[in-house]
Amino acid sequence: QVQLVQSGGGLAQAGGSLRLSCAASGRTFSIYPLGWFRQAPGKEREVVAAISRSGISIYYANSVKGRFTISRDNAKNTVYLQMNSLQFEDTAVYYCAADSGATLKTEVREYDYWGQGTQVTVSS
Repeated sequence: QVQLVQSGGGLAQAGGSLRLSCAASGRTFSIYPLGWFRQAPGKEREVVAAISRSGISIYYANSVKGRFTISRDNAKNTVYLQMNSLQFEDTAVYYCAADSGATLKTEVREYDYWGQGTQVTVSS
């Protein structure tokens, strides 16, 4: 079992930056592949980025590639999402998630533990 608590987010202007953090407690953090997802009003939850247990393997959705960076600090039990060059279309509730499996995953249904969600609003 792992608990995920998110922080960061809020309001930014288009072209600006925000950083999301997700701190974990419970079982050993480093054994979990992690992901960031988002859900805009009226849309399904979608993967934004995912990172393997070691941090070596990383996946980005095409829509954020080159603008967002996922990273993890296993010593601090924390995963981050640095969001640069924000666009209006990035407005959504963002969720961090942990997968109890061994390999990096990109599907919502494959993740077992979820943070509480954080609103990110980008003004155009």
